[in-house]
Amino acid sequence: MSKIERIAPAWRTERGAHFHATPVTVSAGRSLVTRGLHLTLLSIVIYQLVSSNFMHWPFPGETPGLAWSSHEYLGLVSFVVVFSFWFWTLVRSGETEFVRLFPWFSPRALRAVLRNAREELHNLMHLRFPDHDGGPLVSAIHGLGLLGVTGMAVTGTVYYVAHGTLLGSAAMFVHESVANLIWAYLIAHAGMAVLHHLMGADIFSRMFWTRSRRARRGYRRG
Repeated sequence: MSKIERIAPAWRTERGAHFHATPVTVSAGRSLVTRGLHLTLLSIVIYQLVSSNFMHWPFPGETPGLAWSSHEYLGLVSFVVVFSFWFWTLVRSGETEFVRLFPWFSPRALRAVLRNAREELHNLMHLRFPDHDGGPLVSAIHGLGLLGVTGMAVTGTVYYVAHGTLLGSAAMFVHESVANLIWAYLIAHAGMAVLHHLMGADIFSRMFWTRSRRARRGYRRG
């Protein structure tokens, strides 16, 4: 995968707390498999969250409505997609490393997240949005989102196979609780992506289509 060199702010502690520009190497994009899985999972999550507001619990012996049935079956599909995403995250190369997605048990990776959090806070205070794939903080946030979606897929599947039991009831309680967190995550995550895009970053280009917005502009001008 090609790399591009950019200038991004870095936190420096050995000479006092101040920011300076330092060259970093960032990924120029995502593989087609990653983009496909990400878009598929995003579409399913949005549908599941929205459809949950239009379905009702079927009474005993009642045929479930379309919203309920589609939510159940698409939930089983999401279980397969989520664990395909996990597998791909473990075996892919040249993209975000697993430890960057889940840095919580690595002191070195966790320190990198904390340093990057200070950088991003400084950028936000000065309304600066670097045009790169994001640092350790963004990767860790993506990891939290993957964990949340995994929790929903697993608990939904457990309820599907064990409804009417104590285990099924417990799974549904967790499922509904996690759904509220995913709503908040999705709104915040999408909102920040849109803000970055409006400020000129190539967030959507790298995630959902191959050619960057600059390349597309050059193509139209040519």
